[in-house]
Amino acid sequence: MEAWRHPGANMEGFIRELAEFVGFDETAMAAVRASAPAVLKHGDALTAAVYEHFLKFPHSARFFLGPDGEPDRARIERRRHSLGRWLRESAEAALTHDFAYYLLGVGISHSHREFGPGGKVPPQLMVATMSLTQSALADILKSEMPVKTAYEAAVAWNKLLLIHLNVFLVGYFLPES
Repeated sequence: MEAWRHPGANMEGFIRELAEFVGFDETAMAAVRASAPAVLKHGDALTAAVYEHFLKFPHSARFFLGPDGEPDRARIERRRHSLGRWLRESAEAALTHDFAYYLLGVGISHSHREFGPGGKVPPQLMVATMSLTQSALADILKSEMPVKTAYEAAVAWNKLLLIHLNVFLVGYFLPES
């Protein structure tokens, strides 16, 4: 039996294995890329909605509050910018070495965040946030594309985002002993 190797040792291989497992193939990549203009047209609204959603719940709002207990709008704006960058990068549907390690960096910045308001982001919030994002993307695609095309794009985005989620969660797991 092969010894366990942390996925961070070969992120590109890790995401390619996940892509094969979930069926994220050239057709799915093409569907994501073809839907990118529709998705990115709504990028600002999507990122705003995600952060406003976070503020509704104390367990997620704590990451975005200032010392006075009020939303830190400058911090939220920086985070929205980062989420927008991830969305734009994701719309390219690239499974490259560089993008794999970019995703790992995003994940580690959440899983090992021992500073700032709220501390470390719990993994369940990462999963729940991906669900929010998937739902928002499906709504955008439904409003912007013919039904069949929107469905195909939503399925492709779902596969891609689950690959990303797996990478984001890598930092939460330690090697097996």
